[in-house]
Amino acid sequence: MVDDGETPVALDLGTGALANLRRHVDYDRLGAVVISHMHADHFIDLIPLRYALRYGARLRADKLPVYLPPGGPAMLQSLCAAFASEGGDFLNDVFALHEYDPAAPLRLGAATLRFAHTAHYIPAFAMRWERDGASVVYSADTAPDPRVVALARDAGVFVCEATLLHGQTEPGMRGHSSAADAALMAREARARRLVLTHYGETSTAADLDAPARDIFGGDVTVADDHLEIPL
Repeated sequence: MVDDGETPVALDLGTGALANLRRHVDYDRLGAVVISHMHADHFIDLIPLRYALRYGARLRADKLPVYLPPGGPAMLQSLCAAFASEGGDFLNDVFALHEYDPAAPLRLGAATLRFAHTAHYIPAFAMRWERDGASVVYSADTAPDPRVVALARDAGVFVCEATLLHGQTEPGMRGHSSAADAALMAREARARRLVLTHYGETSTAADLDAPARDIFGGDVTVADDHLEIPL
């Protein structure tokens, strides 16, 4: 989540993210949710968020904007068709669903979001949030990709996935990065700070901190629940 004090934006909302998010911002205060790609571990908590907005104690006066990648609204509607027996429109009761154009900037309050294709198994998009000289780039899921590097150029914070263990390789088509891959992209982008995320429970400091610090000379942080980084 990126919070400029006016329009808090959640970049993806995967499994368990809503419970963590509520420690930092009331769910009715969210300015928008933007989804990078339609793999469940990046969007599935839209469903508990829908229930919170529909039945929770903190109701909104307006619908929450949710921006999905091309084809995303139809996929989400199809998934949620199983809940149609509740009556009404399961999603549109509380969400204003939009399909973003990855080639165009997206205005979110006083901030701007821009996108870049990533190297993943399905269409996925990295995001760059900017306002008043502050910038955060989120890689989403990606193998090393020059398009992500270009989006992260001179970013204040580059939040990059580090799914693969140190030395691990993917068979066939690649769709993920290691910490070393993330560090190389951060170095090429001249980002000021690298935050490693999307790593497995078996990952260790030898898989994350050490390989990244060997390559990237800026600040390296391993993401954890409730980590806060000032911009």
